[in-house]
Amino acid sequence: MAAALHHREISALSIFTPMLLVVALGGLSAAQIGLLGNNAPSMHVNPPETITVAPREFSYRSHGEFFRGAIAVDGPIMTVRASALEIMKYEVTSVDYARCVADGACQAAEPEHAVTDGKVAVTGVSIVDAQDYAAWLSNRTDATWTLPTDEQLAFAAGSRFPDDGLGDSADSRNPAIRWLADYDREAARKSAANPIPQVSGYFGENEFGLADFAGNVWEWTTTCNRRVNLDHPGAADEDSCGVYLAVGKHRSPMSFFIRNPKGGGCSVGAPPENLGFRLVRDGNWYVPYLQWFKRTLGIGAVSGDAGATIGQRN
Repeated sequence: MAAALHHREISALSIFTPMLLVVALGGLSAAQIGLLGNNAPSMHVNPPETITVAPREFSYRSHGEFFRGAIAVDGPIMTVRASALEIMKYEVTSVDYARCVADGACQAAEPEHAVTDGKVAVTGVSIVDAQDYAAWLSNRTDATWTLPTDEQLAFAAGSRFPDDGLGDSADSRNPAIRWLADYDREAARKSAANPIPQVSGYFGENEFGLADFAGNVWEWTTTCNRRVNLDHPGAADEDSCGVYLAVGKHRSPMSFFIRNPKGGGCSVGAPPENLGFRLVRDGNWYVPYLQWFKRTLGIGAVSGDAGATIGQRN
């Protein structure tokens, strides 16, 4: 009996899905020739400049705080095979973000430093602000835009992505050695700080054409901070999904409501100089049709598979 019910559920799904796509395709065609109202947004926004990072195998240090025998250690190096990724070439600028604010879809940013050039990356934004902008841009461009994960940002940043390892010594059981190394690193980070945001392109491009990464703006990701006990491989990680990774010159766990990183909310290490973001684009062929379908029904933007909402594990 259960098998029969399961079979009927699969059959219904296999019939309904193509029908939904046919309706969406037909509706989109009808809207384009004026047979149906398409409830198009009042403000159309040109899509931002992007780059596409080709598929490749790459290695990066896993995110999180790792422990062995209650002693902090470096996280393992991960080697993964990643598919092609389309990502904004530049960080979202102040003038871009201001359009979302003017449209009533975003809260005004709270930059620590006065902005005199609209081509400067927007700063003073939380991850909630960044996701509001992503939803707004998705509605205005008939594409799905989401914040990247830590792994996606590592893939796109290439040689500019930070390695947070300190280098575990032979005397790794002595926590004082690691503490001193961490102290020296944090002191160097603070002395090198230059917090004034610069115009887009000021910090140059990496080998894939990604601009300004690891400048003085840390970029929000949808990846939760976590603690990992290496003494128990396979055990569940202790994720903190109210704290997300912002990545720039180093990874920095930040509470989801933080806009000014120097005002609090940084879990470990030197705080970021500024908080901003860039987005990735979902390149699936069906996204424009689903965007139109949901907008016609008044549901709003479609969330892509690559995205995440506050509180979702990544």
